[in-house]
Amino acid sequence: MQTIGLVGGMSWESSAAYYEALNRGVEQRLGGFHSARTAMTSVDFGEVTALQEAEDWDGVAAILRDAAISVERAGADFLMLCTTTFHRVAEQVQDAVSIPLLHLGDVVAEACKEQGVETVALLGTKFAMSRTFFTDRIASHGLGVLVPEPTHHDELNRIIYDELVHGKVVDDSRRSVVAMISELWDAGAGGVILGCSELELLVRQADSEIPVFPCTSLHVEAALDRALA
Repeated sequence: MQTIGLVGGMSWESSAAYYEALNRGVEQRLGGFHSARTAMTSVDFGEVTALQEAEDWDGVAAILRDAAISVERAGADFLMLCTTTFHRVAEQVQDAVSIPLLHLGDVVAEACKEQGVETVALLGTKFAMSRTFFTDRIASHGLGVLVPEPTHHDELNRIIYDELVHGKVVDDSRRSVVAMISELWDAGAGGVILGCSELELLVRQADSEIPVFPCTSLHVEAALDRALA
C-alpha cells in the first residue's frame, strides 16, 4: 500500500471527511483491521482565506508548497489537496515536490466522461465559480462546463462559509441549492459537480434528477485505486 499525502485544513471539516473516507475505503477493500497509510499537514484556514481575499496567491502558494514538501518528507508517495478552491495554485505546489499530485479536476472530468456526460455544471465557492482555473481544467478533457448565474454566487458562498464549514446542515439551504441544480439542468447540464467538499454534507444523488459528481468521494476513490494498485 502506498502512503497518501494530504494537504488539509481548508476547511478542517473537509479534511476530516477525506481522512474518514480514505480509512473506511481501505477497510472495505482490504477487510480486517486495515487502514490507510497517510501523511497529513493541516494549514490554518483563516490564514489562507485572508490571503485569497487579498488576491495574494503567491502567499497562498508558499504556504501550500511548504505543506506539500513536509508531506513528501514524511514519506508520501503521491499528494492530494483536500480542497477545490485552492487548486488555484496546484501547479505551483506540484512544482515544489517530486511526487505526483492527484489533481481533483482531472479525477472529476474522467468520472463525468465515464458516465457519458458532455456538459457538466460546477457548484462551489464564489471564487471557484467566478474564475476559470478549475473549469478550464475540466474543459481541457473535452467537456462543456456551466456555473450558476452570478446572482446565485453570494448565496452559495454564504451556505458554504456560514453553515457547512461549521458543520451546519440547513434544510432551506438544501432546497436553495437543489433549485440551482434544476436551473442548470434547464440550461443544458447533464450532470452537476459538487465542487466543494462541504457541499457533500448538503446534497445527495437523491436530491437531483441529473447525475451528481461529489468531488471528495471521487478524489478519495481515485486515491485508493492508486494507493492499492
